[in-house]
Amino acid sequence: MPFNYDEDFENTDFRKHPEKYRIGRGEQGVLLVEPYKSEILPYWRFKTPEIAKESSEKIYHLFLEYKDNDDFVGMDMARKFLQMGYTRARRYANYKGGRKYKEDGNIHKREIDEGKAKSAAFFKEMWMAVREDVEYLELKKEHQKKYG
Repeated sequence: MPFNYDEDFENTDFRKHPEKYRIGRGEQGVLLVEPYKSEILPYWRFKTPEIAKESSEKIYHLFLEYKDNDDFVGMDMARKFLQMGYTRARRYANYKGGRKYKEDGNIHKREIDEGKAKSAAFFKEMWMAVREDVEYLELKKEHQKKYG
């Protein structure tokens, strides 16, 4: 089931209404689903490897808290933030300013920023830990079977 962008995000508490949450693909909805966006976003940072390490560990800790509370939606949102940390840090690692394309549509020259690459690696490590978590995978299957 694709992510439902037609949901009333401003007026929906997905903790109270997990049946309205659709997983979607990748990072879809990461900045829409409340109260999780407000709980996780303040910790999402990747400017330096030190900041990224602290950020990814905090978000993984939130994942574990959601897991302890049997909150699949929170677990999946933490996964999305970790994935987004990886993809954004990689984009900035590969292209100065994080922009792959020039205004004319041509691709900027790729220049590797080792600091941002390290930042991405911290997020990837935590993201992979979530993606391989057996309980997360079981709850994901259940959620998809139950709600689409």
